[in-house]
Amino acid sequence: MESLMKEYAAFEEKVKRTIFIDSLSPAATEAVVRASLDQFGNVIQVKFIPNYLEPKNVGLSALVELENANQAKTIISEISSSSFMICGMPRPVRARAAEAEMLDDRPIKPGRKIVCRWLDSSDPDFEVAKKMKHLVSKHAEEANFCLKHQLEEEENLAKKQTEILNATYKKYELIDSVVGNRVAERLSERYRVHAAKAEQQ
Repeated sequence: MESLMKEYAAFEEKVKRTIFIDSLSPAATEAVVRASLDQFGNVIQVKFIPNYLEPKNVGLSALVELENANQAKTIISEISSSSFMICGMPRPVRARAAEAEMLDDRPIKPGRKIVCRWLDSSDPDFEVAKKMKHLVSKHAEEANFCLKHQLEEEENLAKKQTEILNATYKKYELIDSVVGNRVAERLSERYRVHAAKAEQQ
């Protein structure tokens, strides 16, 4: 019994230093998440939560274990107050403290007993179970609605980021052509304006 208590106490400490992150880009990898969070703390483990039922292009979720609980709180605060950068572009990522039920390596809590049984319609708990079933169905419908809205936001964000990247590329392409053709240098000579000469590659 004592060993079980120690095991569960160690698990509870792990939960305290673990955060739950969702709305990550479907293209996000462990290396990307580590690189983004290492500036705030020492990342011990990144574990993506498998997506079996939802579309593949929906945002990913992950459990991230940090070195200690203070680092976990710092990252939650940082993500809540500013945009989370993925490959140089901001993402509507959310973060919060993890819960014990989120971790699949959760040991059995000492003293806890779970009993499963069928309920007869005459059982006093039958109506309670019926209401719970209705609530679960309602929650599933609400989750599907939210998921649809989230996918629309993902598509709009991806379109906006693509437009920004294309505009930035065109801007630098224009600057490169101006410098390469010595247009800036000729204009500075024509209007007698000092301009630094670019080094020839």
